[in-house]
Formats: sequence, C-alpha cells, structure tokens
Amino acid sequence: MGKVEGGMKCVKYLLFVFNFIFWLMGSFVLAVGLWLRFDPETVSLLNGDKAPDTYFIGVYILIGAGSLVMLVGFFGCCGAVRESQCLLGSFFACLLIIFGAEMAAGVFGFLNKDKIIEDVQNFYATTYNENNNGTLIISYQKVLNCCGTLGKNCPDQEPGTNDCETAIKDFFNSKLYIIGYVGIGIAGVMIIGMIFSMVLCCAVRNSREVI
Repeated sequence: MGKVEGGMKCVKYLLFVFNFIFWLMGSFVLAVGLWLRFDPETVSLLNGDKAPDTYFIGVYILIGAGSLVMLVGFFGCCGAVRESQCLLGSFFACLLIIFGAEMAAGVFGFLNKDKIIEDVQNFYATTYNENNNGTLIISYQKVLNCCGTLGKNCPDQEPGTNDCETAIKDFFNSKLYIIGYVGIGIAGVMIIGMIFSMVLCCAVRNSREVI
C-alpha cells in the first residue's frame, strides 16, 4: 500500500491535529447546546403548556451537530493516520452534512431571533393578563428581575425595574446570538477540514496509482 511522502505527510499530520481540535470543538458545541437546552433559567421561562418551542429548534440542531462533530472528528483522526480513502471520503461527506446543520443553526438563530422573542413576549403577556400572580409569572419576574408588561406596570414596581417584555428581549437576544455565532463559527472551521481532507485523499489515491 502506498504511503504519502514529503509535503503530503505534513498535510496528513496537520489533518490529524485538526481533527483532534475538531473533536474538542464538537465537545464544546455539544456542551453549549446542552447548556442552552437545560439552563434552569431558560427552562423555567418556557415550561408552560402553551409556551413556544421555536427557541429549542435551533438548540436541538446545535446539540445534534455537536454530537456528530465529535463522532466525525474521531473517524477523521483514524482516516488521517491510516491514510484510508474510504474513511477520508466518509469524513468529507459527513463534514458537508454537519456544515449544513451548523449553518442552519446559525442562520436560524439570526433570522428567527425577532420571531422567537415576539412569541415568548406574547406568551408572557397572555399569561400575565390571565393571572398576574401565577407561578409562571412569578418565575419570569424572579429570573429576569422585571415586573409587568409594556402597557401595564406592576402596582408595586420599583423605580428602574424593566417591564418583563423588555427583559425577555434582552435575555433571549443573548441566548440566540450564542446559537448564531457558535453555529456559523464552527461551520467556517469546517471549510478548512474539508480542504485538508480533499488534499490528503487525492494524495493517497495518487500514491497508490504510482505503485
């Protein structure tokens, strides 16, 4: 079996190092996704029967992509070390899929940011009008340090306290930007991995044709 030599050997080890870093980044993406999904503050705001679930769609995409990145990073390391065309080709194909998923999560976070925030604000306002002393409303006020709505302040609202609709916007803006930046950032790194894998795969094929 032919082995890559010279500069291509350097590419081989660069791809191995890249895939190890790639695996670590997958772990990071998975950790961020799980944090966004199970963060007690976020869960407490979206655990009502009629609470909108749009926010969690982007989070689930992030979790799935992070898990796949970890798996693909492992197989990418194996493919680089063994110089296996099959593993490298599969690695490249999986990178394309993950690239699409990460871009989808990032674009989803940015494009649907206003809609997600509006859905949560409407959910809060409806719940507040039905029962402004309910458990869910108290949870919103405690977590977000807010009170009332844009058009209806709390009777005992302290000066300088934001209404909860404004607080919801600030809170979910920060969460959704994390989804967007992480998704698009990791997708950009994947482009480097795809280039490395293509170069090494072609080098392996050429070295075998020579023999």
